[in-house]
Amino acid sequence: MADMSRAKRLADRIKVIVAEALEMRVKDPRLGFVTVTDVRVTGDLREATVFYTVLGDETDLEETAKALASVSGMLRSEVGRLTGVKFTPTLAFRADALPQAARSIDDLLARARAADDEVHRIAADAHYAGEADPYRHDDEDDDEEAEVDTDSQPESQTDPQSGSPAA
Repeated sequence: MADMSRAKRLADRIKVIVAEALEMRVKDPRLGFVTVTDVRVTGDLREATVFYTVLGDETDLEETAKALASVSGMLRSEVGRLTGVKFTPTLAFRADALPQAARSIDDLLARARAADDEVHRIAADAHYAGEADPYRHDDEDDDEEAEVDTDSQPESQTDPQSGSPAA
């Protein structure tokens, strides 16, 4: 088994070779605007998965997949010739799901932004159902208790001579 740094270097080299070959050498009309996004090579350097994106719709993606399948042998030969490895890895092409995931995240963010704008629009015209601040605060409690204490206790009568409460 090869070390992972060698697999990473080979993957980077395959990515460049395949991208250049698709741009310069392959003349298949079914091949759309293809971008090679990533290449992953197994630890034994026997298989390489090439991830790609296609500019266009579903039919463009299908046609590009067919075109890539038909030229995979030529691309593998090109990779073997330019890398000089003992065993040329087989190439498997997979459409990259990253653009679709990014598009769905963008859609979700746009929906959240629209919902936030709607909440802000509604809040701009809103009024409080009661007081603006319905909570009690510590400084208000002390003032209210002082008023309650003086009002709730009856005035005691004191004996003017002794100063003690009168019975």
